[in-house]
Amino acid sequence: MSEGDRVLYAAHLGKRYRQGEVWIDALRDFTFDFPPGVTAVVGPSGSGKTTLLNLLAGFDRPSAGEVYLAGRPLHALGEDERAGVRLAHAGFVFQSWNLLPTLSALENVAFPLLLKGVPRRERNQRARALLDEVGLGHRASHFPHQLSGGEQQRVAIARALALDPLVLFADEPTGNLDSAAGERVLELLLGQARGRRRVVLVTHDLEIAARAHRILRLKDGRLVEVRASP
Repeated sequence: MSEGDRVLYAAHLGKRYRQGEVWIDALRDFTFDFPPGVTAVVGPSGSGKTTLLNLLAGFDRPSAGEVYLAGRPLHALGEDERAGVRLAHAGFVFQSWNLLPTLSALENVAFPLLLKGVPRRERNQRARALLDEVGLGHRASHFPHQLSGGEQQRVAIARALALDPLVLFADEPTGNLDSAAGERVLELLLGQARGRRRVVLVTHDLEIAARAHRILRLKDGRLVEVRASP
């Protein structure tokens, strides 16, 4: 399989930062071809989990190596081109939800479709269907401040799915939620690993990681273990 055929693939990926006179290797020689399903990325604080996600998603450029998203070489693209690849092929769910406070739940979910130029009627229909899928169709007109934390995160998941992405990135998506709300959000995320879709789940919680199809463990910026979940 060529790199152009791979949905999410990294080869010898590395990232160095300079702090004063010292260089920090946040990620070193990471190679992995992400298969369909849910891949959990675990490791202690400072192990390189967020750095890896930022490189895989094209938020940052690597110091070394290559990364392909939907066959596009993110490591070789400029910022605007990387943003275009993300919009077309990736969805994102973060710990902080990042909903737009002046938009309703429906408008938040429809926002990526607006950016893509989808006509209003079509994007509203798609947004309503996604809110129904996450159990929030009855909250479509509510604004973020009128929703609980768990509801806001479910709106964020619906928004991440708006363009039917090949890859769904989730960075500590249950970190700000109580156990009941976190469980519902986790079940929604796990249920999105359909067909060719990849879900990359960054978490410090080993119980959550055990629910994934496979676990990647990072330590000191290196991939030290790959194993199937029990």
